[in-house]
Amino acid sequence: MQQRLVSIIAFACVFTACTSSKIKHYQFNQKTAAPQLQRDVVLLKKILEANHPSLYWYTPKDTIDAAFSAAINAITDSLDEVAFRNKVATIISQIKCGHTSVRFSANYSKAIEQHRYPCFPLSIKTWGDSMVVLGSFFPRDSTFKRGTIITAINGRNTHQLMANMFPLISTDGNSNGFKSQVISSNFPNWYKLAFGVDSTYRVDYINEKGEAKTVTVKNFWPTRKVTTTKDTSLKKAVTTTPSAKQPSKHQQRQAQLFAKRSLTIDTTNSTALLHVGTFSDRLKPFFRKSMKSITLSGVKNIIIDVRDNTGGKLENSTFLTKYFIDKPFKTGDTVAAITNNIHYKKYIPQSYFLWLPMHLFSKKKADGRYHKQIEERKISRPAIKYHFNGNIYLLQGGLSFSAATLFTSNLKGQQNVTIVGEESGGGYYGNTAMFLPTVILPNSKLRIILPLYRLVIDSNRHQDGRGVLPDILVLPNSNAIKQGKDVKIDTVKALLLKKHS
Repeated sequence: MQQRLVSIIAFACVFTACTSSKIKHYQFNQKTAAPQLQRDVVLLKKILEANHPSLYWYTPKDTIDAAFSAAINAITDSLDEVAFRNKVATIISQIKCGHTSVRFSANYSKAIEQHRYPCFPLSIKTWGDSMVVLGSFFPRDSTFKRGTIITAINGRNTHQLMANMFPLISTDGNSNGFKSQVISSNFPNWYKLAFGVDSTYRVDYINEKGEAKTVTVKNFWPTRKVTTTKDTSLKKAVTTTPSAKQPSKHQQRQAQLFAKRSLTIDTTNSTALLHVGTFSDRLKPFFRKSMKSITLSGVKNIIIDVRDNTGGKLENSTFLTKYFIDKPFKTGDTVAAITNNIHYKKYIPQSYFLWLPMHLFSKKKADGRYHKQIEERKISRPAIKYHFNGNIYLLQGGLSFSAATLFTSNLKGQQNVTIVGEESGGGYYGNTAMFLPTVILPNSKLRIILPLYRLVIDSNRHQDGRGVLPDILVLPNSNAIKQGKDVKIDTVKALLLKKHS
């Protein structure tokens, strides 16, 4: 068996090395002939039908079939990569599976830094049909201050703008909160994908007096010297005095870690704030140390912030859950694939690494699916050491996804738990968060993330395509954005004050 395993891994390494995801003599955003693109779409449909565990979970087969047919028939001429990516993404988004997503080719992703486009000049926060300015790329912009309400861009109202951007993004089920948050993270980019680049933009807005106004703004041209948002925030995070001195690598590392996870304890108000921005990376030592500190401090309340946590390792989510849950729980009632032999391996380089564990650890059951029974039978129990029994407030939002959704959903309804914020982006009933290889389409080289396992968290929950619903709904608002207030944290503080008054 061991010799066979070594042979399989060696073959997989050779195959993967020979499977090219790049195009020779690539020209940025180059066009591909219509017949080749049509073949890519036909192939993608076959790959999804043969492997995807939840292709028709929320959308009927005839609707998915119609979407593929419409896309194929609409490709009557050559398309550049952006245009083709949009067509494929529009199909994929109809599956309503957030782990099935579309990425540009490796060529495009590598070349994009050398091909900067002009872009829409405002950073914008969106939710529902609301759009509010976070900032302008022009430092001397006196019109679009933080908190300004946008009502239309180039004649498209906010509903029309979102209706054109949402189909380009995948999410679980029927909630659009995740899509709104993704768009908010880089509004100019999503606007460019949906509508292209304009030289000027006619923007309708509400001024400080509550009057409806219209102004025309020009493009912003980024330069190669402009630092990214991540770099800028990093520098601010580690610079404590007005100094031109660059942060050391250690300082940068500490700031990056702080952005991902942090613990603050306020003994005066007997409250701890645990921020968990991801379930990726090596987190168990941090969780152990944090829970020890929380226990020794004797605080009675904890706020756990997973608003920007898009997921990561399920084992990290499960590990943290143990410190707060009051009963035994499982990762999921069902963990199943429709096959234990990945089809169309030629276009899925990682498939040769995943084939063996799927064969070894999956067993076909009466429903015709291949179940990971080890996962389905595994029961996790509450931690004994450093378990927290006080008041628990979970902050979640549209970006709370995948493993973060498992964390909040398993605690939802517990007597000492209150979920504050918005509906989660991840599905309450289940998702497809296990085994996520990448499909590389042969002609366009577009990359599609392909889930292989369906995870039903709790079969007793209603499969309605919703995320985890908060106990107390707190939406953004323009005044809070203008004033830089965190309305969700403020809501919890008000609850604590009321509880102890």
